[in-house]
Amino acid sequence: MKNLLNGFICTCLLVIAGNLPARAQEKKPDPQSVDQTAPVSTATATTTATATTTVTTTDPTQPPAAPADTSTPDPQTPQQPLAAPQQTPGAPQQTPPAATPQTGQTPVPPPAEEQPAPKSLIAQPPPPPPKVPDVRRPGESGFWVGVIGWIPKEQPYQNGGNKNQVFGNSLFLTLQGKPKFAETVEVGAAVGLHNTLKLTYTDFRASGDFTTPIIVSAWGQTYSGGTYLSTNYHVQSAKLSYEYLTWPYPVGSKKFRLKTLWQVQFTNVSTVFDAPDNYYDSNGNLILDSNGNPINLAGAGNKHIISPEFGLGFSYYPSRHVRIEASGSGFGFPHRYYVWDGNFAVSYRALNHFEIRGGAVGMGFKTSTNSDTYIKGNYLSAFLGVRWYSNSE
Repeated sequence: MKNLLNGFICTCLLVIAGNLPARAQEKKPDPQSVDQTAPVSTATATTTATATTTVTTTDPTQPPAAPADTSTPDPQTPQQPLAAPQQTPGAPQQTPPAATPQTGQTPVPPPAEEQPAPKSLIAQPPPPPPKVPDVRRPGESGFWVGVIGWIPKEQPYQNGGNKNQVFGNSLFLTLQGKPKFAETVEVGAAVGLHNTLKLTYTDFRASGDFTTPIIVSAWGQTYSGGTYLSTNYHVQSAKLSYEYLTWPYPVGSKKFRLKTLWQVQFTNVSTVFDAPDNYYDSNGNLILDSNGNPINLAGAGNKHIISPEFGLGFSYYPSRHVRIEASGSGFGFPHRYYVWDGNFAVSYRALNHFEIRGGAVGMGFKTSTNSDTYIKGNYLSAFLGVRWYSNSE
């Protein structure tokens, strides 16, 4: 009976020793995912703690095998099967760490999606700055038409130039009279960002009478001293102006504008002199010339200037309906000729497309002195006007 019991025990040991290597190659369960409440037999814990036999696997991706148990089990204690690991609901599956490749083996590169993207050697431009809203004021888009009225009080004069051939007679003649009314018409259009192209036309005339103190000459006519003389003059001026926004840029919602003015001006001045009382003799008869025609005592002529002009202008918008603006420009050569003009205005937009304007305006000219006669005049006056805009904002 004793020999049979010893043989049974040896047979069980051989069976257990043959199955341990196969269990060592199995993947060990994650001890953190095993349910702590699952029962584990005392024999299993004893077997794992006292194992001395290990199995080495050649697969680098498999974890090292557990040592084999060579201890003799207690025949009185029944063998309990290993409890299957239980997965806790909701617990994430843990991925075993990648095994380190053995010496002499080529490392396997990571997947393409995990490889870092190659960096370009060309410098990338910075992102564009945020776009600033551009506020267009009246006159900075579309077109407009305006008119102003002013009353100049100054009197121009006419004098002999460097090529004058008359000697011994007075050539300095003050043109009599004051204009009753001067008018300026303007038409403008926006060209580009806050730039404008403007055409202005000014027209005024005056006439008057005086008695010459001495002998005077004008436009080929000579009048003796004490002659009752009438004068008449007419001033016309047209100017094309390109107003270029210089500062600030970009404008955005700023209220100030500074512009440079690039202009071309044409000014024409015509004068007429006459002696109306000298057409009749002392008996009241009409005086005739050698050909039997009535004599002509009028002297008429004109001078003009075509010149560029350069200047500055600014506008300020203290509120949505009010604008303050001023400009000045001119050009000339010393001892030859000059032209200039300027204005200061305060404008109030009474309606969406109309605004009322008021301020001061001035202009001046002197025709070339390198001629037989030149005319000079400077004017300054207050004005009132109105403008109509195609776009209200």
